[in-house]
Amino acid sequence: MNPTSTQIPSTNPSHFPLKNTTWEGWLQGIRGNNHVQFLQFRMDGSLYQVVAEKEKLGEEAFKSIKSLAQETSLRVTGSIQENAKAPGGKELLLETIEIVGESENYPITPKEHGPDFLHNHRHLWLRSKRQLAIQRVRSELSFAIREFFRNEQYTLIDTPILTGSIGESAGTLFSTEYFDLGNAYLAQTGQLYLETACFAHSKVYCFGPTFRAEKSKTRRHLTEFWMLEAETAFLGSEANMDLQERFVKSILKTTIERTESDLKALERNPGVLLELLKKPFPRVSYTEAIEILQSRGESIVWGEDINAERENILTEHFQTAVFIKNYPRAIKAFYMKQNPEDARTVLCADLIAPDGVGEIIGGSEREESYDKIIERLTEEGLPSSDYEWYLDLRRYGSVPHSGFGMGLERVIAWICGLSHVRECIPFPRMMYRLTP
Repeated sequence: MNPTSTQIPSTNPSHFPLKNTTWEGWLQGIRGNNHVQFLQFRMDGSLYQVVAEKEKLGEEAFKSIKSLAQETSLRVTGSIQENAKAPGGKELLLETIEIVGESENYPITPKEHGPDFLHNHRHLWLRSKRQLAIQRVRSELSFAIREFFRNEQYTLIDTPILTGSIGESAGTLFSTEYFDLGNAYLAQTGQLYLETACFAHSKVYCFGPTFRAEKSKTRRHLTEFWMLEAETAFLGSEANMDLQERFVKSILKTTIERTESDLKALERNPGVLLELLKKPFPRVSYTEAIEILQSRGESIVWGEDINAERENILTEHFQTAVFIKNYPRAIKAFYMKQNPEDARTVLCADLIAPDGVGEIIGGSEREESYDKIIERLTEEGLPSSDYEWYLDLRRYGSVPHSGFGMGLERVIAWICGLSHVRECIPFPRMMYRLTP
């Protein structure tokens, strides 16, 4: 066979040529009897069926096919035929087969394996049916995010990963020596830089990896994750929530519609998810949320943060995602605007997703007053000299503006119905894991 003549079809089976088709991929699994073998064939991240018939291939070729090991890489040629029971409704009737690469003693067998074993072999686990589906959802969601902001005429701004400025608590930053300039930090947010671009382009976003050195081992935390952040000039807190709700519903709807078969493979009902998106997301103040929790028997007082368990109580109460707005000023970041109607609070909101996912978005109206920013930096013990460039925004044409950040992996967990965000990223980084 001449490899240069190989045809690689679209992953849409309706586009497959009917005769003399060549597929290149890997053997995911094999089953059958003494007359026919069905090869589960992985190509382009999707699974297809290849049918090997003894009568057509002959005794010797059929016997060698039966002995093929899991994850052997293959080049197969044959004709396409309709089969409603096959993945995609079509299958390849095998005529010739060529082994490209052998596979011996593949460690991830069809039996059950523990999470530690699977994560130690994450580089191979990515080939599994479940992981294929999750990563396709991630890919479609990432594209939908960029698509949304392009359609909304936002400008993409790539913010630095190495920074000398602290966006939130210094205790959650990874630091490293930076030549002769002292410590640099791995960015936990691109927001401060994004604000500068907002004053140039009015509507901006960034999308990339962020890092938080929180010593947390919960199922909702990673030390490296991807975050979407957006900043909009001349936008208030309520309008910011309008944008967030429209954004979340748009990207979820697009992703669900494009990955319906993957979600079904993950035992997630696309229809139920789409129905949920038709409901408005309630907006309750932090004070109202505390009252609801107290009425449910929770021993929480005003001023405490709302933990994961209590977030779940609130989403169960409203039976949908919910905005909790206007948190106490003392437990929020220095850049959030003080609430003119209640000086104890700031104009912010967290969007809490149901099913135990928790906070997926944190957003706020930003403080545009130079004096109030200086006041908050002092309260936080942050040297204003490190923020001169940020303070310039308040010196030269300051305007009301708002922004938000959304954690990609938690949204994937919501869409896919996953219990742990470590499944939502190809190579998870956690307190106890740095490899592979």
